[in-house]
Amino acid sequence: MFDLHRLRLLKELHNRGTLAAVASALGYSSSAVSQQLALLEKEAGAPLLERVGRGVRLTPQALILVGHAEAVLNRLEQAEAEIEASLTAPGGVVRVAAFQTAMLTLMPPLLDLLARRAPGLRLDAVQHEPDHALSVLTAGGCDLVLAEEYAGHPLPRPAGLDRVELGIDRMRLAVPPGLPSRLAQLADQRWILEPADTESGRWARALCRKQGFEPDVAFHSTDIVTHIRLVETGHAVAILPDLLWPDGPPPGPELGHRRIYTCAREGTQRRPGLVAVREGLREVYSKRVGSPAP
Repeated sequence: MFDLHRLRLLKELHNRGTLAAVASALGYSSSAVSQQLALLEKEAGAPLLERVGRGVRLTPQALILVGHAEAVLNRLEQAEAEIEASLTAPGGVVRVAAFQTAMLTLMPPLLDLLARRAPGLRLDAVQHEPDHALSVLTAGGCDLVLAEEYAGHPLPRPAGLDRVELGIDRMRLAVPPGLPSRLAQLADQRWILEPADTESGRWARALCRKQGFEPDVAFHSTDIVTHIRLVETGHAVAILPDLLWPDGPPPGPELGHRRIYTCAREGTQRRPGLVAVREGLREVYSKRVGSPAP
């Protein structure tokens, strides 16, 4: 009998190509993935991996097993969804991966709403950047992703995912008192932005370059609370989303927007628990921002 977890690791290795990519997607070390696949080889009674330079390649026997693993895992996921759908009320566990602003502003009211409407449902959440969260989702490491996508910087759209738009979140310039409120006039100011390898960081830097200057990024942080604090204390300029502010956005010109959306694996999106979480997210997002998806 094959271990289902090890079969999933083999399938992910086939899809992603390297042990490191599988480990990153599922939150393991490469050595742990390698050890599990070695045990799967013993279960199969045949070699599944062969060394190619510094990497590995699946053997013909492994490819046979991958085909069956995909079918088995898909059927089991479908069975789980059908069982949950047969129940009269949402229950079980829904695992969500979300970006930081959503964790700060949407998660608390969502949990309050679900406690009233679906007390038998448990929601677990982890914070991930959208590109990594989508990778975790396709690997089966979570059930739902709450993601952001910036105008002009679309994320890859993996096959087999059901995407539902929540709305538009406007991005505004945030400056300490006394500074100009036009982006082009802030070329000589110190900025706080997310790192350049994040979606937000790439988008913000491109925005400044369109205005003819390279921002002086003195502070790099993925923590949006740090951005707010450095603006409030007069030490940096930032670009902040409307989603942050419970009483409406602070004064500041709109510089663009990002789309907020959810993704689930096709075949699971009708699970009552997932439906309840998605409907709850739409409601709390609308109350927070009031910007429906166009």
